[in-house]
Amino acid sequence: MTKREAREFMMTVLYRMDLVGGIDSDRHDEFFQDVQLGTHKKYCEELFSLACNKIAEIDAAITRHSQRWSLNRIPKTDLAVLRLAVCEILFMKRIPDSVAVNEAVELAHRYGEENSPSYINGILGSIVREKNDD
Repeated sequence: MTKREAREFMMTVLYRMDLVGGIDSDRHDEFFQDVQLGTHKKYCEELFSLACNKIAEIDAAITRHSQRWSLNRIPKTDLAVLRLAVCEILFMKRIPDSVAVNEAVELAHRYGEENSPSYINGILGSIVREKNDD
């Protein structure tokens, strides 16, 4: 599994969790059982834990920068991409912000709607600027 595939896997985990009851660390085995993560197991486990434990902070950052769009108005696939990238930007210091943003835009191209890549890029750019201003 490549790093890009690991991100894609984690985006689908966040998406599926949101669809069937919310982001909850107690559901780990439901999503990770029988998955071969290879060298990216640590990344996936860390992102899962952070996303579950920091979901309120992640969602607050998205809400602050989504220009009056509530989370329930954002398509679920786009929300999963945003949550993954915001988690990387805010809590995974070893991942450069530019990599998190670029990978999120690529996921948005693949899974989102026509305008998804541009507004995801805008939201994440705004979050990165806020983070760097602090």
